[in-house]
Amino acid sequence: MEYLIYILSGIALGLILGYVAFVIVRKKQLEQEKSNILKDAKRKAENIKKDRILEAKERFMQMKGDHERSVQKQRQEMANIENRAKQKEQSLNDRMRDLQSKEGQVKSQKARFEAQAEGLKAKQAEIEKARDSQLQQLEKISGLTADEAKTQMIEAVREKAKNESLELANKIVEEAKLGATREAKRIVLQTIQRTASELAIDNTVTSFPLENDDMKGRIIGREGRNIKAFEAATGVEIIIDDTPETIVLSCFDPIRREIARVSLERLVKDGRVHPARIEEVVGKVRKNLEEEIVEWGERTVVDLGITGLHPELIRYVGRMRFRSSFGQNLLKHSRETARLSATMAAEMGLDVKIAKRAGLLHDIGKVPDTEEETPHALIGMKLCEKFGEHPDVINAVGAHHDEIEMNCLISPVVQACDAISGSRPGARRGDDQYIERIKEMEQMALSYPGVETAFAVQAGRELRIIMGSDKTTDENADTLAYELSNRIMTEMRYPGQVRITVIREKRSVGVAK
Repeated sequence: MEYLIYILSGIALGLILGYVAFVIVRKKQLEQEKSNILKDAKRKAENIKKDRILEAKERFMQMKGDHERSVQKQRQEMANIENRAKQKEQSLNDRMRDLQSKEGQVKSQKARFEAQAEGLKAKQAEIEKARDSQLQQLEKISGLTADEAKTQMIEAVREKAKNESLELANKIVEEAKLGATREAKRIVLQTIQRTASELAIDNTVTSFPLENDDMKGRIIGREGRNIKAFEAATGVEIIIDDTPETIVLSCFDPIRREIARVSLERLVKDGRVHPARIEEVVGKVRKNLEEEIVEWGERTVVDLGITGLHPELIRYVGRMRFRSSFGQNLLKHSRETARLSATMAAEMGLDVKIAKRAGLLHDIGKVPDTEEETPHALIGMKLCEKFGEHPDVINAVGAHHDEIEMNCLISPVVQACDAISGSRPGARRGDDQYIERIKEMEQMALSYPGVETAFAVQAGRELRIIMGSDKTTDENADTLAYELSNRIMTEMRYPGQVRITVIREKRSVGVAK
């Protein structure tokens, strides 16, 4: 056992001594590698150092060459500048010599002129003496002094100039009036043609259809209590006559008529018709209609592109939908006037937004329910002042019927557009002349031989005539258009212009059996 221990101890000692020897050898190898690496690093550093020195030398030589070239260039430029300066100095010296020579010439000429001036003075004195003697002789012959003759001559010339200036001024005024009238007609015609018009006739009654006549009794109620309650709640008169399945709502106020129509429609649809239900439905409809009025006002100002309008004025604009003037719907009339005003203002170079605003609000004074006898233009002007509108808008609203003086160019534009919208054919009720004029045009065309049919279209602005191809020729059609246009111009009165269109129609028909 001890022998085995000695053997193992010997082996362990040998392993330890071997490992120590390996470590010593490895350490020497690492030191050798380290020294080799350091030598390589030093060698590379020396090479890099030499390369950098060479690059620096080359860069220095390049910079030196550039510097020498720039110095040479600057020297050349300095030499050129010096040459130019010497040339300028030489030219200045030459000019100075020329000026000195010219100065001498001027002095000599001045001396000659002075001598000539002395001679002229002497001659002028002689002329003055001769003129004085002639004036004395003329005064003796005419019996007038020179001042008196001068005064008479001035008065004669002044009178002649005054007459000629008056004639010229009258001529200029006449030409200006002619040109202004022509230009105004052009602007008005272009404005009307560029603005789409719509017929806006309102009535004072509304017909309400019923499903059957039994509903009339339910609307009247026992002893008429339902119809009395309805008329008291709405302020509208209900007319029930022998007309089958129809009743009539009569009231001058379109808002009340609308409330009554919608309320009656709901009551008939619901079937419960009694005084309490009538008051409830009328109250709800009136509230809904107020909201609808505001929506109509907002929709109108948005469509026209008007911004910044006071909410109360927007409500008044919405109420225009339920107002009429001579049968013409007030909102449609105001919208049309706003568009016409904007177009005309654009033609004249005025503020289009202000013109459109004034055109929309010009009849706003017709909306409030007031018992005053104040003209609606002044009421509208006060409303615009109250809600902070532009001064030009206020003046245009107040002056569109000449209640106040116009002090801006927008006012006559709005006044003219209001008249255009109200007076165009078919705009308002009672325009019997418009209907008669259209009928007269058609009858006048039908009086010619070969005319089969004639139609007045576009509110009487165009007359279309259809002729048979077997009854006339193309030359006859041209002659008819010319003669009829002359006849209309001489025999009829009409706004704007009437276009005559003659159509010579040929139809070829074949039947296959």
